[in-house]
Amino acid sequence: MNAAINNASARQHAGEPSVVPGRGSGRNKRSRNLDVVEVEREIAALLNRSTQELRLTWRQSHHTGPPLGLSRDLLIRALAHQLQERTEGGASSALRRRLQRLAGEFDKASAWFDPGVVLKTGTTLVRQWRGHAHAVLVRDDGFDYEGEHYRSLTVIAERITGAHWSGPRFFGLTKRGGLVGAEAGR
Repeated sequence: MNAAINNASARQHAGEPSVVPGRGSGRNKRSRNLDVVEVEREIAALLNRSTQELRLTWRQSHHTGPPLGLSRDLLIRALAHQLQERTEGGASSALRRRLQRLAGEFDKASAWFDPGVVLKTGTTLVRQWRGHAHAVLVRDDGFDYEGEHYRSLTVIAERITGAHWSGPRFFGLTKRGGLVGAEAGR
């Protein structure tokens, strides 16, 4: 008679099921198939629920209401995903950490505007474009350019160039373009 094996890697090599959640967890195939069938029934039932009932289900599982503007379709998909995760197991903590790290790197790489640059009211941004100097006055509620008020630097950059430009990038306020125009108002 074989002694009980307590080491997880030894169990795997012995052909026994893994104890990792969501990877067999010692249940037989028949009970797992019953779980899958039950989840499929629950997902199908979501389609027949009213939007109010779906929101209530969300509130019960998340202890808060669904995000504003979340469509009925996305609400059903999110609840279905949650049901599947409950049965199959969710992402591992290692995968979640990796995704968080990648998301942080993406946020850093896509940050065009330097959050350290604060445009003070009264600052004048100057940009040379095709032989002409273009001056923009920073106001507390937007920007003034050639006697007109604008809420966005991007609209001003498009007016100057005739093409779509990022306003902060055009005026040198981005990390990629350097901080050229930030000193102009001093």
